[in-house]
Amino acid sequence: MNYSPFKICLYIVLTLLVLLGVMYLSNAKQLDSGKVQEGFFVGDVTIKYPTAESFLEQGKREKADIKALDSIVENIEVLVEDIDVKQEPFKEENFVPKIPDLTKIDTSKVQRINYPVGQTDYIAQLRQHLKSGQCRIIHYGDSQLEGDRISAYLRNRLQGLYGGSGPGFAPIVQVYDNISSVVNHSDNWTRHAYFDPTQTKFPHKKYGAYSSMSRFTPAYETVDSLLLDSLSTTKATISIGIPTKSYALLKKFNKIGLHYGNAVAPTSIKVYNDGALIKSQSLIADGNYHKFAIELGATPSNLSIELEGKISPDFYGLTLDGNSGVSLDNVAMRGSSGTIFAGTNGTNFQQMYQQLQPKLLIFQYGGNSVPYIKDSTGVAEYAGYLKNHITWVKRKTNNANVIFIGPSDMTTLENGEMITYPLLPYLNETLKKVCLENGIAFWSMFDAMGGKSSMKHWVDEGLAANDYTHFSPKGTKIISELFFLALYLDLSDIK
Repeated sequence: MNYSPFKICLYIVLTLLVLLGVMYLSNAKQLDSGKVQEGFFVGDVTIKYPTAESFLEQGKREKADIKALDSIVENIEVLVEDIDVKQEPFKEENFVPKIPDLTKIDTSKVQRINYPVGQTDYIAQLRQHLKSGQCRIIHYGDSQLEGDRISAYLRNRLQGLYGGSGPGFAPIVQVYDNISSVVNHSDNWTRHAYFDPTQTKFPHKKYGAYSSMSRFTPAYETVDSLLLDSLSTTKATISIGIPTKSYALLKKFNKIGLHYGNAVAPTSIKVYNDGALIKSQSLIADGNYHKFAIELGATPSNLSIELEGKISPDFYGLTLDGNSGVSLDNVAMRGSSGTIFAGTNGTNFQQMYQQLQPKLLIFQYGGNSVPYIKDSTGVAEYAGYLKNHITWVKRKTNNANVIFIGPSDMTTLENGEMITYPLLPYLNETLKKVCLENGIAFWSMFDAMGGKSSMKHWVDEGLAANDYTHFSPKGTKIISELFFLALYLDLSDIK
């Protein structure tokens, strides 16, 4: 049977008109999870179908969101490009603060930080910490931070403004590539993370300030002379190099800390640089936290550490710092929601904090909880748990400032459209309220991105990955610059 082109086109047009007409009969129903389901509902049966309102409004929303996103990116991208281009070899004696050129951007586009009661005092204290000459910052977060993402950019910016060098914390066993440090180890090292739900936790719960550790022998619950006599001596090595693809400031470090604890048997340590022995002694085997310090006149060209013992201590990692200024530690916890801290050994944690003396704590969590929170009660419970853990950590410090970075926008497929998880905006506002009520500053990454359903456009513009959760390298720099600028504007008292 033959049909003319006219009849085929007429059939297609009539079919589309019928489908459009059916949209006007479709209804929207809010589910218990907070999501809105569109379609036809007959008893327990649901036939998904978009409503005319959502279908026709979608294009308008997308255009408005793209316009808002372009405005943010165009303002910030010029500063990011300046930072990438102007990398020079770092010389501490020639240090000149790198002040952002605010004439190139519209600062009204920058999402500002919200502060608890006493904003002026909070900012004055933070400014004093950063200018003190020794300011350690610890940046805790989930997989958004893996590989030193966000932290590296922020570290470079703050060191460029207040002095300092080096990448800060580096785990001995690294489970992902790190752009800021090069640490290699012998094959007998194993990694143990308190935040990793797939691993059995050690009963002592001594995981240090970075919530993970590495060992080169198995652990034993009970250690006595009979056990020690039965064990052979084990050797292990660590080598520290200089990254080739990193900011110049991060490539210079001469103060190296090897952090360890729970040493229950003699362990010797030897440190070599370019094959020459520069330090040799025994680690302290009293079960407590300790720092083995290596201080050099310049950045080591080829540093290696040799350890030898029958039972390995727990090694909480390395810190690679300069003589003074800002140090910033990146602590990425894949899969974590930030509610693990108070479960660790408090004495061990505080002993390490007494050595590190952090002046600013940055927490960045929430994304891993968003897909699993079902209602407003779940939001309140999570925010409460998170507050308790952050407060627990803060009490271990010497009056450090605390900033919480809320979750980014995250999208889910609903009625054939990628939209923000329904409870995410409410979670963001709840976290903000809880933080401000408990002396914690809050920065909304969600609003900085452009708000509701902005993640879709970050993906479209190449600023985020196709998982609609993590930023691309370019997007990471832009969101990092947005946070840095928010902080800089307040520290500089620019309204």
